[in-house]
Amino acid sequence: MHLSTTAAIVTGGASGLGEATARFFAENNAQVTILDRDSDRGSQVATEIGGHFAQTDVTDETSVAAAIAHARKKMGAINAAVNCAGIAVGMKTVGRDGPHPLDAFQRTIDINLVGTFNVSRLTAAEMAKNDPEPDGARGVIINTASIAAFDGQKGQAAYAASKGGVVGMTLPMARDLASSGIRVMTIAPGIFMTPMLAGLPEEVQQQLASDVPNPVRLGDPREYGRLAGFIVEMGYLNGEVIRIDGALRMR
Repeated sequence: MHLSTTAAIVTGGASGLGEATARFFAENNAQVTILDRDSDRGSQVATEIGGHFAQTDVTDETSVAAAIAHARKKMGAINAAVNCAGIAVGMKTVGRDGPHPLDAFQRTIDINLVGTFNVSRLTAAEMAKNDPEPDGARGVIINTASIAAFDGQKGQAAYAASKGGVVGMTLPMARDLASSGIRVMTIAPGIFMTPMLAGLPEEVQQQLASDVPNPVRLGDPREYGRLAGFIVEMGYLNGEVIRIDGALRMR
């Protein structure tokens, strides 16, 4: 596969890692459809990159199915999906106000894990209809985990569990979809300069960056997009999780 012949959907493409990925793909002549709940920002980014937009709730089967149908109609096919939609909550298992609210835990799992699987399974069914390339390839799915899946900090039980689930389903999904010529990969980012971190005071940003061994800085969302693009084009990558974190190991 090549980015120039890629027709991709990007969830969470209205901001952060998803937006950077959508922009990088479009700059390299890929067709892109952004799936996001934020219709204003999503439509704006889609217009700026010459792509398409579908307002989407990744946890809702009907919403995702409609978005995929819209993307296929606009682009003619879908052969790549990058799942970046997600949320983060910071709550201890038992805090000052009592036990971790169960609804907050469930919502995190629903969006980060169930939402990722929902988009992946429905997109895979669409990719399976593609004519295979000479090597049998019909598509690639790239999911987003986090280094918190491996060394989550205190207050990250819900987030780490959701991202650990994304890591855990990478290999079995790759094996499930192998006969259809669909690859499945996961990226586990470290601390990136997303809109959430960009709103923190400069001294806090510097403190976070100082924990990264090399290079001593926060990740640039565009670096995530470039890695996603590399995965699309490197057809022998399958069933694996790639950390992109400057060697950061959280304590």
